[in-house]
Amino acid sequence: MRRPWIVGLLLAVVLLGACGDPASEPEAAAPPDVPQASVTTQQRAPASPSASTGTGTGTGTGTGTGKKAPAKGPTVLYLGDSLAMEAQDVLGQELRRELRATYTSAPYSGTTLCDYLEGTGERSLVPVADKAAALVRRLRPDFVVLQFWGNAWGYTPCMDGITHDASPEKYFKRYEADLKRLTDQIAAAGETRIVWVLQGPDPITPDRVRRVNALYEVRAGASDGLLADAGKALSAAGARYSWVQYLPCTAYEREHAEYCTQPDRDRTALHRDDDYLHFCLAPTTSKPKPCPARSPGILRIAREITRVIGTHATG
Repeated sequence: MRRPWIVGLLLAVVLLGACGDPASEPEAAAPPDVPQASVTTQQRAPASPSASTGTGTGTGTGTGTGKKAPAKGPTVLYLGDSLAMEAQDVLGQELRRELRATYTSAPYSGTTLCDYLEGTGERSLVPVADKAAALVRRLRPDFVVLQFWGNAWGYTPCMDGITHDASPEKYFKRYEADLKRLTDQIAAAGETRIVWVLQGPDPITPDRVRRVNALYEVRAGASDGLLADAGKALSAAGARYSWVQYLPCTAYEREHAEYCTQPDRDRTALHRDDDYLHFCLAPTTSKPKPCPARSPGILRIAREITRVIGTHATG
């Protein structure tokens, strides 16, 4: 990294705080008196999946499953934190194009698992209507995709001030308990399969994300869940948990110049110079929104999630 670790840590905290305002809508922010649930309903438009066309940053890539898209596409719900917030439009485009999916996204920046638990009330950054179980009851999705970096700084009130820095073991114990609670609530709400998105390297505490991913793997195995290892596509070969800003361009990225940001060096940027955490190559804004720029890291995440769902979807 180009700057001392302490600068990176402070920057990451500032960036997470900047993404902490959950009010966001791709095309127009909701008026102050309209609850966030109305915003996400406008985004997803379940009766007309093509209504939310996003920012045009998607691609015509295949899923890599070797299968044709099912005649009736799957219904997919995408929940998560700022990483899901920035990736939601591109994932929707990939799922609709490749799988004819009916797609809903309701991410909230700055959140973690407990924010999506029913019963957290005002201590959560997610309104009641957009809790995971509430959305599953309403939408009856075939798949629920959950992408959480793993809030480690106690940014959201529902973490009760527990942080990885102050007490790692207490943090992991709480995270594991929230994983089970969220899985149980989703299972009780309807028949669906959870897709846990494994995260890429953490530049500040590398072992933390390794252990968070291990918890996702255990929970998926215990509850018939699925794993989408998007983090592997964001890591160097043979160095799964070592943070990098650039990676060699993939074959697709070489064929599409806008996704190979440094073709003369055969490498592409995953992160901006001033943001070690997010994958959007546009500047972070004070009001979170889907990424408006073509960003190789986001596309890699979306393609892996789409591939996993395509492998397991039936039609």
